[in-house]
Amino acid sequence: MKKIITLIALFVVVISSAQTQFEQGMTKAFGLWKEGKNAEASALFERIAAAEKNSYLPNYYIALINTTAVFTEKDKTKIDLLLTKAQDALDVEFIKDQNNAELYVLQALIYTGYVVADPMTNGMKYSGKVMEAYAKAKAIDPNNPRAVFGEADYQLGGAKWTGVDTKPLCAQVDKSIELFATFKPATPFSPKWGLDRALEIQKTCK
Repeated sequence: MKKIITLIALFVVVISSAQTQFEQGMTKAFGLWKEGKNAEASALFERIAAAEKNSYLPNYYIALINTTAVFTEKDKTKIDLLLTKAQDALDVEFIKDQNNAELYVLQALIYTGYVVADPMTNGMKYSGKVMEAYAKAKAIDPNNPRAVFGEADYQLGGAKWTGVDTKPLCAQVDKSIELFATFKPATPFSPKWGLDRALEIQKTCK
């Protein structure tokens, strides 16, 4: 009996220390990202992803860091490398789970990266895919603020060329801001980004 109790105690210690390592690693990686050290943050998330197979979050943030870096990058070769790295990380999680709205939001963002990098070549090729990914995200979770906002934001971005009525899209931006206010992330590290951008776009709508 004593041996069993000792084994259980050891098991609990191992679990709690593993959780602590995951949390410490995630916190450190977020810190690096906040400091603008994208490559270092991405590399640390890669190490965490290799050790922690049960959480989609490390690969999610590898994809998010590399995708968001594209929007300020001018070098086409670097853009391709960043988006390929992002897609590879995201694909690992799609194999495990096709029912996560956050993964589809990020997929839409990767496709948007291709459009922004080369609108003439990629606009027609990827626009439908962007909208399809947002539609899948909303079908899984209609109240995901990133899905609602991202879809409206993408259409607003192309409105000057498509001539689409922006009023309903601005209404969707307003709706997303309401959803951001009530959205509760599943864990301290779960996605919660997007509100700042939504508030910016709301101002341009008005």
